[in-house]
Amino acid sequence: MKVNVNPAKGMRDFLPKEKEIRDYVENVIINTYKQSGFELIETPVIENIENLVSSNGGDNLKLIYKILKRGNKLSNFSDMNESDLSDLGLRYDLTVPLSRFYCNNKSKLSTIFKSLQVGNVFRAERAQKGRYRSFKQCDIDIIGDNTSNAEIELITTTSKALSTLNVNKFSIRINDRRILKGVILSCGFTESEFDNVCIIVDKLDKIGIEGIEKELLAKEYNSDNINKLICALNDINATGTASLNQYGVDNKVIENIDYIINSVKEISEGKYNIVFDFTLVRGMGYYTGTIFEIQYEGLGYSIGGGGRYDKMIGKFIGEDIPAIGFSIGFERLVNQLIEENFKVPNLQKIVLLYNNEDSYTEVVKKANELREKGFSVSTYEKAKKLGKQLSQFETLGFRGYAIFEKDDTNVKDFNK
Repeated sequence: MKVNVNPAKGMRDFLPKEKEIRDYVENVIINTYKQSGFELIETPVIENIENLVSSNGGDNLKLIYKILKRGNKLSNFSDMNESDLSDLGLRYDLTVPLSRFYCNNKSKLSTIFKSLQVGNVFRAERAQKGRYRSFKQCDIDIIGDNTSNAEIELITTTSKALSTLNVNKFSIRINDRRILKGVILSCGFTESEFDNVCIIVDKLDKIGIEGIEKELLAKEYNSDNINKLICALNDINATGTASLNQYGVDNKVIENIDYIINSVKEISEGKYNIVFDFTLVRGMGYYTGTIFEIQYEGLGYSIGGGGRYDKMIGKFIGEDIPAIGFSIGFERLVNQLIEENFKVPNLQKIVLLYNNEDSYTEVVKKANELREKGFSVSTYEKAKKLGKQLSQFETLGFRGYAIFEKDDTNVKDFNK
């Protein structure tokens, strides 16, 4: 019987060349975040199912991988419904596990806790290009700080990590769920209609104002309310935050988002931009205030995002604690870097080739000498067709080669 050697659908293998880039990018992000005072933690990939399904995770709740109960717990299998069959699940993001972690370890953590977490999450997505069922997230969160300085710190620290990777073609889009709600409700839509209207408004950059109007009409919403919202969209797109108080938005919320934008612009010194975008929604239902995304130039999707989730921790301990997080879309970022032919800087990865008659003991000694000089050295026996062998090593990501000579072994580029 033929064995399927492909990874499970929606999962991936990583070749050494790609893994090299992934590890480098991850290390740069982690080190940048550590330098900014964030503390690295780790949480399990498996969570109690009730914590996952009650987390207001939007459509992601439909994508949870549930783990079947074991042994005696399944003794009456025929009488069980779906909720009876599962007591655990794979995490779909890092925010829910962090909230549980904080509640479990609150007494051991600082009053304002700055968390750094990197790890794989799992979603039962429909497998397709760019959508994976297992993917890595890189999160920084601040728990316990209800001031706008937390937003500023997350945005500028995340931007610093991208700049350290020489990713410069990005901008930050920012909005506030309270602004969305204020404007949409002021146009006559009800609380029960709010979420669905948000989903349609979020498509503005893809389908335009006419497309928004068409979709709202197709849902048979009140035509007067639709007209008011279309006028509001045009007005806000033209004037930014200046016209928001006309639509029932609290002045404190407007002042808050202006403060964040102006502060980030001052700190960024023109290296990247931050813009108010009323149509930014983000899918997680647990967001309560500011939300933001990283827009990479030329791409039709974001490479990171986050926001405030001031109510989530309270679900665990009955006490609301302010919290906010920012996640880099690691897979999208790495895929884009690879497409741009990104190379790990200062990586001196070479091969040391030797002949069959050479003493392998001496070869290893020579390899160690080169390693002490900063090279990453792999030893291989020299092939008869040297040119073909060198071409293969170059394709695999090696930067150069050396032919073993006991007295004088010189490292060369492949094109020499």
